[in-house]
Amino acid sequence: MKKIFYILTLLLISVSISAETNINKSIIKIYTVKNNYNYDNPWQMGTQSNGTGSGCIIDGNRILTNAHVISNNTFIQVKKAGEAKKYTARVDSISHESDLAILKVDDKSFFENSQALKIGELPEVRDKVAVYGFPTGGDEMSITEGVVSRIEQRNYAHSSANLLACQIDAAINPGNSGGPVIINNMIVGVAFQSAVRGENIGYMVPAPVIKHFLTDISNGKYRGFPELGILFQKMENPDIREKYQMKQNHSGILVIGILYDSSAKNIINIDDVVLSIEGKDIENDGSVEFRTGERTSLNYIVQKKFINDVITIKVLRKGEIKELKVKLTVPMNSTRLVPYEQYETPPTYYIAGGLVFAPLTKNYLFEWGNQWFFSAPTKLLDLYTNGIRAEDRKEVILLTKVLADEINLGYHDIDNVIITKINDKKISEMKDVVDAIENNKGIYHIIEDDTGRKIILKRDLFDKYGSRILQTYRIDSDRSDDLKSKSGK
Repeated sequence: MKKIFYILTLLLISVSISAETNINKSIIKIYTVKNNYNYDNPWQMGTQSNGTGSGCIIDGNRILTNAHVISNNTFIQVKKAGEAKKYTARVDSISHESDLAILKVDDKSFFENSQALKIGELPEVRDKVAVYGFPTGGDEMSITEGVVSRIEQRNYAHSSANLLACQIDAAINPGNSGGPVIINNMIVGVAFQSAVRGENIGYMVPAPVIKHFLTDISNGKYRGFPELGILFQKMENPDIREKYQMKQNHSGILVIGILYDSSAKNIINIDDVVLSIEGKDIENDGSVEFRTGERTSLNYIVQKKFINDVITIKVLRKGEIKELKVKLTVPMNSTRLVPYEQYETPPTYYIAGGLVFAPLTKNYLFEWGNQWFFSAPTKLLDLYTNGIRAEDRKEVILLTKVLADEINLGYHDIDNVIITKINDKKISEMKDVVDAIENNKGIYHIIEDDTGRKIILKRDLFDKYGSRILQTYRIDSDRSDDLKSKSGK
């Protein structure tokens, strides 16, 4: 019996080593060169930087990694674990919301003697996992082990999107990003961030989110995760439930706002009580059960769908239950007044008479440094946090600075003011700025901020010496490319 047991043990060890060796050949180190945009001087590029990350080979000769590993890249190289040769790679698909990306290597020899890893299922809490990657501090591949300790909706650091995530206690360090999290030789997640506070708290993009991304791009185009576009509040207090005629067996959330771009506009009403989505009952705290004994935000149900899918919603309206159908046409976060992080997209700007106009974005707030949330102007932070997009206000337009010249004398110290009117025309978005200035036939240009303060400059001098100011500050164009197409210039 001892001999048989010994032989079986050797066989198990042999199978384990073989499986691990196959995985090793599928783990990729990624080298990137990035060039970020300069939002303070949007006509200039930022500084170049180098970085590394991890990835793995999946079906179709594709490399799965994090979006933040290769965002804003100018050059990418990859190499397999245990090999020295680097190959040039390119981005094939990217989802900044879910922090996932697919790389391609045109040289097919790169994939020789490697195995495509398969995507598994959402793990259970307390499942043991292994994280493969190339953390900083060495060139060789690292494997760390841990367990799944929590599954819930969480804000992704790269995009600020609120999506399903798994917390694990395996070590995740810089360079690990994009590496696969493995159970039984299957990918159950992609390591993507760690907690700023606390010890041994890391997070992975879980299998359902990975599968959603891969399914979405299967037709060659990424459309994103949909959102319902409603504002709601919890209904845990018995008095609010009574006020809205909820019965003892009812639970749900109260709709308090419909966003301007919402897919639910003219279908769901303010003061509707949403009882269920896709047959999943919503609790009074806004959670749904996604697996027996496990709950997360109701947004999880919406995010399982794809753009242009139809979702079924049951609401209580003035005491009457109604079943509604909503076609999900709007990607998540696109309804925000102040956009979250933007990547691979040059900043928008317009310069006239030395006045620099730009929309408020999170990227612009980053110009206040790592502590931007404490150091940026309070008014701008409030708009970032609480601003709601509307038909008459699709963007927050800033006069970010004044490029000093004698024609704009007296206004040189003005910066970061919110512009509401130009030449008596209400400003809702950047194209309104261009139209209001370039179509003005009056004697003066009159720019008004949200406090009522006015900048008044003669139109003929404003227009005549605008090019001189651009030359002085070595600026090639008075506007970003996206505004050139809109204005016809």
